Amino acid sequence: MMRSFTAGVCALLFAGPSFAETANAPDMTIARAGSQASANGPARNFSGAVRVDPLFAPHAPSAASGAYVTFEPGARSAWHTHPAGQVLIVTAGVGRVQRWGGPVQEIRPGDVVWTPPGVKHWHGAAPTTALTHLAITDTVGGKNVEWMEKVSDEQYGK
Repeated sequence: MMRSFTAGVCALLFAGPSFAETANAPDMTIARAGSQASANGPARNFSGAVRVDPLFAPHAPSAASGAYVTFEPGARSAWHTHPAGQVLIVTAGVGRVQRWGGPVQEIRPGDVVWTPPGVKHWHGAAPTTALTHLAITDTVGGKNVEWMEKVSDEQYGK
């Protein structure tokens, strides 16, 4: 039984396009660190100082994009939803995240936050500590986010 399993795994690993097919495939691209300009998070969508460092735009057939987002202490997003959901991977600092109607939760480096499609939420830094996370979102019908009202100080938990 183990031999047939191993043979099946090997067949999956080595099966694929022929050399001729891969030779005609599009080239890989590398977005060099620092090659894309940082931008301030727009005041209509964020409270406090927020910097967005784009990492990658969608490449068909994928519709996913990614960016590092850095929130200074106390900074946060407005309430928002994502039509295809969102993954946040905390890379530095301490932050907060909240789903509409749920408790404010602390997030730290290494934490991965999955927000399902259409779930109203916000995220940002802790009151005294900055936060950086990698945000990965997918696009549906040309949109990857629907912005709503700002998070109040009371909702944030100041």
